[in-house]
Amino acid sequence: MKAGRLWLGGVMLTSCFGVLSGCTATPQKTEVSTTVDTKKLAQPATEPQIVVAAPVRPITRPASQPRKVSAAQQRLAQLRLLRQQEWERQQAAKQQQASAAPKPVRQARPVQQQAQAPSSVSYGGKGVGHYYAASLTGDFAGDPRLLSFIEQMASRGFNRNYLFGVFSQVRNRDEVARLWASPASASSPGGWYNYRSKFVTPANIQKGTQFWQQYAGHLQRAHQQYGVDPAYIVGIMGVETRWGRILGKHRVIDALTTSALTNQRRSDFFFEELANYMLMTRSERMDPLAPKGSYAGAMGYGQFMPSSFRSYAVDFDGDGIKDLWNPVDAIGSIANYFAEHGWRSGQEVAVPAEVASSDYANVPDGFKVKYSPGQLAQIGVAPKSGRWSNTARTHLVALSTVPGGYKEPWIGYHNFYVITRYNHSNYYAMAVHQLAHAVKNKVGGGN
Repeated sequence: MKAGRLWLGGVMLTSCFGVLSGCTATPQKTEVSTTVDTKKLAQPATEPQIVVAAPVRPITRPASQPRKVSAAQQRLAQLRLLRQQEWERQQAAKQQQASAAPKPVRQARPVQQQAQAPSSVSYGGKGVGHYYAASLTGDFAGDPRLLSFIEQMASRGFNRNYLFGVFSQVRNRDEVARLWASPASASSPGGWYNYRSKFVTPANIQKGTQFWQQYAGHLQRAHQQYGVDPAYIVGIMGVETRWGRILGKHRVIDALTTSALTNQRRSDFFFEELANYMLMTRSERMDPLAPKGSYAGAMGYGQFMPSSFRSYAVDFDGDGIKDLWNPVDAIGSIANYFAEHGWRSGQEVAVPAEVASSDYANVPDGFKVKYSPGQLAQIGVAPKSGRWSNTARTHLVALSTVPGGYKEPWIGYHNFYVITRYNHSNYYAMAVHQLAHAVKNKVGGGN
């Protein structure tokens, strides 16, 4: 930086040619200097002084002197600028990626489905749906059990205010509590025949046949991938939801929360399912207030509980979403459920039995009791066909037709037991088996 010297009124002045605070001029390459005659400066003050000023480059200054900025403030401003630039760069990259990503192609849903699949919304980090509240309000405001549950979920990575926002909109459903107080019983008058008449009907056999024909390719692919007979996938869907016609009308989060807080006998179970449900909606990017299902909180064509969804649901149509309200994903998920529980491909499920006496009616029966073929033979029970299936595990299934009366004898094999992993009921497993067998015969694949 160069400076020119000049004298004015006996005082030496310096004009800057560099960049300093308040000086915006830039230095020139050529140096300009002025010589002052010292003899004239020595003359008395009464004599006029000759002042020769050095040529000064015009300098533009603001009207008021700017406030001096410290080095720390300059660094802070630079950091803010860099952060802003990085944020803008990330936003531009996200927009470019979103515009370039291909749109998933979903398979058309069957005509018979009445309920819509829950909407998928992008997960913003605080929770899908962007719910927020400072405290828990609504039907369960101040409930210590729900507040404790919220704290547990906050420890699993959920934003506490997001959970307050969600559960402040959850409703206490009295009809759910009433249903738990008086559940339907399989041992009602009529027993097995009454239960069977709800599922194994000519109308259901026809609808199951139509579903099989419509989704034959997907059912065959599930058979190849998981080894599960398509008839039993169709049978499960028929018993559970009539192939999507009865998907449930209750908001799942309402059903689970109400059950957890009102069903004292199974409160722990429903709190665990509620936790799995919140984790499911987070991982699958679902609005937790959107999905609908049964009064127990079961969802989709196969009526999976949230824990089963997280463990066994699959994206069988390849669109990146596990959607059990989609029949294709439901087909793959049911097959995967059976496979994971030990389904044995090609083996029989159950066969009618013939009995030598009525002694069979007095021995323990059902899926909880395991017999060898030899043990059943000792009490006079054998397959009507005369041929035992190649399995060491057998079950005596004695289906009560009337209370205290005749019991229809069946032999259940290993795959019968696998069906009871889906629903722990002999009647349920037998209804699935008989509906599956009837539909398979009508399609043309029966024995």
